[in-house]
Amino acid sequence: MMAMESFPPLMFAALIVVLLIGFPVAFSLAALGLACGFFAVGQGWFPPQFMAALPQNVFGILSNDLLLAIPFFTLMGALLEKCGLAEDMLDSMGQLFGPVRGGLGYSVIIVGFILGAITGTVAGQVIAMAMIALPVMMRYGYSMRYATGVLAASGTITQLVPPSLILVVLADQLGRPVGDMYKGAWGPSILQVLLFAAYTFLLGRLRPEQVPGVPREARTLQGWALWRKCLRGIIPSALLIVAVLGSMGGLPGIDTAICTPTEAGAMGAMGAFLLAALHGRLNWPLVRDTMWNTMRITAMVVFILIGSRTFSLVFQGVEGGKWIEEMLSHLPGGQIGFLIAVNLFIFFLAFFLDFFEIAFIILPLLGPVADKLGIDLVWFGVMLCVNMQTSFMHPPFGFALFYLRGISDTLFKNGSLPRPVASSDIYLGALPWVAMQLILVAVVIFCPVTVTAFLSKEKPVNMQQATDLLQQMDAGQNQPEAEPTADDTARLFGTPASAASR
Repeated sequence: MMAMESFPPLMFAALIVVLLIGFPVAFSLAALGLACGFFAVGQGWFPPQFMAALPQNVFGILSNDLLLAIPFFTLMGALLEKCGLAEDMLDSMGQLFGPVRGGLGYSVIIVGFILGAITGTVAGQVIAMAMIALPVMMRYGYSMRYATGVLAASGTITQLVPPSLILVVLADQLGRPVGDMYKGAWGPSILQVLLFAAYTFLLGRLRPEQVPGVPREARTLQGWALWRKCLRGIIPSALLIVAVLGSMGGLPGIDTAICTPTEAGAMGAMGAFLLAALHGRLNWPLVRDTMWNTMRITAMVVFILIGSRTFSLVFQGVEGGKWIEEMLSHLPGGQIGFLIAVNLFIFFLAFFLDFFEIAFIILPLLGPVADKLGIDLVWFGVMLCVNMQTSFMHPPFGFALFYLRGISDTLFKNGSLPRPVASSDIYLGALPWVAMQLILVAVVIFCPVTVTAFLSKEKPVNMQQATDLLQQMDAGQNQPEAEPTADDTARLFGTPASAASR
């Protein structure tokens, strides 16, 4: 008879094998979890009633109100992908930065960052920017490897920039407020944009022929007309970002949330409808396509969640969590050793798994260990989000590279490109940008302040004031009407009196 202690490693190995087969992940996880569960019942490791509780457990997970934010943010992103915002911003930014060496690259990076803050989906962003920018870059002699690399990398920024869907999922899995996760992601997001811009700048100085400036005569707009077109795209987008993220406490300096993530997502979806109407693109085909995309992505997330919950319930039942904890908590190097090992593991899994799959399958196993090691879970979640970006850029399996491959073939066939784009240019062009993403992972590991600097700081308790207040309360214990006031509570905990009264 097999010992239960030897079963978790076998179950984890079976998980890796099943995922590598390529069958849909949600059904693979559910089938493996059920098979292992019934085997465990047959071995007598837990009673049959344990498996009978699975439906109620899954229903409890799916009734989580936080997950309702996913379809709203997905709808907002799908609408903004198709409303012409990307086209307007890329055209105006390209003309604004075009004369500068590497100017088209800067415009792609900046627009990718802005679109990432309002769309939240990689596929549409990569495709939309490639359709507009790739023909222009080829026309003015940009290096094909740089052009494909910057387009793919700028599209993946959306996974890190709030209000990213993956940050909502990470907050749910780690039990942390979504607003805190969004605040923590701003530092790495800005650092990533600066890294990309620094690489473009260095390339313009060392190899200027690869990123030439656009001739001034190619600019169709000048002066205020050009700035007006830029601001026409930036100002409404900025207002939408501030409204959505600020209302849920997701911006640095805002500590009060007046909306739940679900309510903020609903407001963002309404704002996306208004932006689409402002651009004259709001029509029934647009609404139908966005609703279809929203339904497809939401259903995918739900089925992955059901499958991962089935597997993790059985895995925890055979004390798999204890096995994971003992294995990872005794790594050399303490917290840093744990973080390095986890990031190497996630980086490897990202070759084969989608970021949703990693978040739902692996994070429930790693989160408790990180918490016991004293690691801030917001820092941990943002760090893994930075790492999971690479899942879109890994040659040869990165989805962003697949999207770029498909749209470049389409552009060549319709005559927008003078020559086809070689697959080697796409894959080799991605390598420097993957390296920069890994550099950012290292920065976040060794400099947690890049994440925690934007989080709200809790004021320490003034022990002397606390002692004095307790003595006063003790002296007045025979006077029940003399209860501590809001000002007393404020002095004790270092909070404003208005906040204490609430």
